[in-house]
Amino acid sequence: MDIIVSYMEQFGSTIDPNDLLIFAHVADLGSFSRAAEQLKLPKSSVSRRLAALEQRLGERLLLRTTRRQTLTEFGHLLLEHARQVVAEVDAVAALSEQRQAAPSGRLRVSMPSDLANLLLADALAGFVVAYPGIRLELDLSPRRVDLLGEGFDVAIRAGNLPDDALLAARHLCKVSIGLYASPGYLTRAGYPHTPEDLVRHDALGLLGRTGDVVRWQLFSGESRWDGTPPVRMAANSPELLIHLACAGAGIAAVPDAFAQPDVHRGRLQRVLPDWHLPGDNVSAVFPGRKLMPAKTRALIDRLLATLGTLPPATPGNNADRSEPR
Repeated sequence: MDIIVSYMEQFGSTIDPNDLLIFAHVADLGSFSRAAEQLKLPKSSVSRRLAALEQRLGERLLLRTTRRQTLTEFGHLLLEHARQVVAEVDAVAALSEQRQAAPSGRLRVSMPSDLANLLLADALAGFVVAYPGIRLELDLSPRRVDLLGEGFDVAIRAGNLPDDALLAARHLCKVSIGLYASPGYLTRAGYPHTPEDLVRHDALGLLGRTGDVVRWQLFSGESRWDGTPPVRMAANSPELLIHLACAGAGIAAVPDAFAQPDVHRGRLQRVLPDWHLPGDNVSAVFPGRKLMPAKTRALIDRLLATLGTLPPATPGNNADRSEPR
């Protein structure tokens, strides 16, 4: 750190904080183009300002090739200070936004389509009515978006979250998961009375993010069953699995909250009701280096109020899915 202090003492009066902000964006996003887009500057300006900063400091900050860029040793040291500049600028902007009487502006959100369609449609509609100044944009694709690189304000994610120093998370709820099939299928194929009976049934499998079918792990008190019933059909959408189960295609493992409307209509029936699968944690993930904007806080509060009314996960279920969706 002494080398940085020395540089800042020598050049501090001639260094434009905006250049440090530009450097931090280029380093964190890994791309001049993405940094320019987020800063709303021409790419040529970003490149020119960064080159001028290197010239002023007398050392390279980035080593660039046609395919990639890497930070120099000095670049790594300077990045910590540059991030502080970004954090201060973001804090001032967020503080200003929070002081607005009504949250407003564009709000980009990524969430699983099943969660949006089956549980949150009414809540999202109520949100835009309550906050007419907010333009809500939803990305319901199954991919895991890059919040910082793609300019998202918040992502709703199910499952375990990877560690990321640049992001923060708020736990929203934990959904319980059970086995469901149509009465017609159970009449035709028979009612399983133990988990071992499942091997004689058709399973509707959930595809994980790696493309593999997620194994069924069933729990009942201290008992556990881990197996793979014959999978007749698999998809990466619990919503589609529910439709397939209603049509009599087999037994599906889906969140209880997703299945309840069809249970009430008599289209689905709980299978092995004393057994359950590991529950899924649902969390809101957002950039963690700045104060939360008022528009983001308003949405998370609305989601907490909605998802907080879901029935709790099955008692005694302390296991989580090992692979988040």
